[in-house]
Amino acid sequence: MVTSSISGEGKTFCSINIATVFALSEKKTVIVGLDLRKPKLADEFNFEQAQQFASEIEQYNSDRKDLDKQITKEAFQQIVENNEEERFSTVVFQEDWHKGVIGIVASRLIETYYRPTLVFTKSGDKYAASARSVKGFDVYNALDACSEHLEQFGGHMYAAGMTLKAENYKVFKDAFEKQVSETILPEMLTPEIEIDAEINFSDITPKLIRILKQFEPFGPQNMTPVFMTKDIKDTGYAKTLGSEEEHLRLFVKQSNSDGIAAIGFGLGKKLSIAQNQNLFQLAYSLAENEWNGTISTQLMLKDIRTNGRD
Repeated sequence: MVTSSISGEGKTFCSINIATVFALSEKKTVIVGLDLRKPKLADEFNFEQAQQFASEIEQYNSDRKDLDKQITKEAFQQIVENNEEERFSTVVFQEDWHKGVIGIVASRLIETYYRPTLVFTKSGDKYAASARSVKGFDVYNALDACSEHLEQFGGHMYAAGMTLKAENYKVFKDAFEKQVSETILPEMLTPEIEIDAEINFSDITPKLIRILKQFEPFGPQNMTPVFMTKDIKDTGYAKTLGSEEEHLRLFVKQSNSDGIAAIGFGLGKKLSIAQNQNLFQLAYSLAENEWNGTISTQLMLKDIRTNGRD
């Protein structure tokens, strides 16, 4: 399926042979599970009843998306407040996080902090977690090496679940970090970016945004689509953000397209690539940004590199 693999500036771009962005519709995920009536939706002959079922499922999906976004935001804040940006693993906990979305949250955290990730919440009188790993690293083996601190665990190389006693959380977190730091290879901490489709800015239309929303919620087995666009130029507003200038803010154009805002967390060191009217390439996902009641499209940058790298 992969047609090319290109290394560049800390990450690898992999182009996937997808003829058109609309082919991504096979990623569509529908969450069914509010109650036992939901399986009836597929063969419901009463139109009004079917509409009611569909509306309830749509609301369930919407609530779930809002929930995982809020928990992801809180987890990011926890990482920063604990000065854990440079660790070999991510282990976070908050007792009121919803157990049903912590796996999705773990995947979202990996998109920014590319390393084995565990997200804990309280479950009864114990802590429960979902684990997600990075390419090449066996998170199950890492958990097995720390199993003396766990009540139970199970899973496979890239995803697992576990429970532990509350009093063991800190010692487990330290043990897991030590185990990962001693066994993970440096190249495993360099993310490989899989490009779902190469598009032009002219392809980014309200219709495309509506289609992408139908794929939500994103998470394991249904990752956020990533696009690549070439021959991009910043309009002169490129700058770094953050107390240590660690993030990148751009306002970009391609040829005669309209300008689009772009934000790249952790990409501040690549500011020079976008300066001096240089042409460059972007790997990104699409999001909507609301400011003062106005909604606009924003690029969530995965990486930026100089133009002409094939």
